[in-house]
Amino acid sequence: MITYWHNPRCSKSRAGLALLEERGVAVTVRRYLEDAPDLAEVRRVLALLGCAPIEMMRPGEPQFKALGLARESAAEDLLAAIAAHPILIERPIAIGAARAVIGRPPEAVLGVL
Repeated sequence: MITYWHNPRCSKSRAGLALLEERGVAVTVRRYLEDAPDLAEVRRVLALLGCAPIEMMRPGEPQFKALGLARESAAEDLLAAIAAHPILIERPIAIGAARAVIGRPPEAVLGVL
């Protein structure tokens, strides 16, 4: 089972979901903007991604700058911002039992299989 953090307004997110569905993968879609992950979930997914917090963020979002964040901000500050403002989450994220991937490009979601 794959959990898919999805923003249906995003073409990359829609494309990644379509790739998984075309392959018959069981997917639980989570609209993370409406059902935001808490800090513990963000930490868990970050560990599965195996990357730095900034790599799972959208620093081009106006909210990023409005919060006074920078690429060099402390990891804990970035994690707290992600949990408080899910619009900052890079999308989509496909989450498996042992690994997660950011679907940029959309074909990257297949790496969680």
